[in-house]
Amino acid sequence: MINQPDYEYRGLMATFWDLLRGDTSNWPDRFFYRDVIQLYGQPALDVGCGTGRLLLDFLSQGIDIDGVDNSPEMVAILREKALKLGLTPTVYEQEMESLSLPRKYKTIIVPSSSFQLLCDPAPAAEAMTGFLHHLLPGGVLAMPFMTWSAGDPFEFERVQTAIRPEDGAVVRRTSTERYDVENQLGHTEELYEITLNGRVIASERHRRSPAVRWYTQDQAIRLYHDAGFTNLEVFSGFTNQPAAAEDRVFSIIGKRA
Repeated sequence: MINQPDYEYRGLMATFWDLLRGDTSNWPDRFFYRDVIQLYGQPALDVGCGTGRLLLDFLSQGIDIDGVDNSPEMVAILREKALKLGLTPTVYEQEMESLSLPRKYKTIIVPSSSFQLLCDPAPAAEAMTGFLHHLLPGGVLAMPFMTWSAGDPFEFERVQTAIRPEDGAVVRRTSTERYDVENQLGHTEELYEITLNGRVIASERHRRSPAVRWYTQDQAIRLYHDAGFTNLEVFSGFTNQPAAAEDRVFSIIGKRA
């Protein structure tokens, strides 16, 4: 039996991550985090930077920003993209719950709900402590959260397809997501298939159970407070409007005293 890497974003998932996401230039979080960095200052750190969606964008705008991710395959793709753009990013391969970086930051962002990949409370608390430690006095941590409710479907399937530019192959991802509302955990299974000339030439299955933990607004606020953050602000989605109780996506900014 072949041992799999202990990081999730690998293989076909990493290879086709950008292709399946498509054009992300107008995603609202891009503008939200840029404004946060402009307001609270640099240097900035992008935790869970992946293939560099935000990191390379901000770096090209002259923002002093580093990245960290636990997937060497995603980081390798980031570096290839950076080379083509003439950029030289500083990126570290580390787990977010055990950060040990050589400098501190005015702004730390954790986009794409990456924090919620930490399904156990202990690593989540360790990550929050590490974020605080890596902030300069007065620096901030900005993170989004997605939540679930008992009225939502407990299981659903989602299919995404894209065309590989170099040969016209069809890339297909079939995702099955199952939610355990009582324990606030999500479980996922994803099948990747590459079809060329009507024949499947590659396939790969990814299972993660649990895959994600979600938080209520009160629970997310408590995470910040327990780690020592102050002056918390809770926003609706990726806007500058205060979060409402019914918001399914909300962002929190907390400050290091």
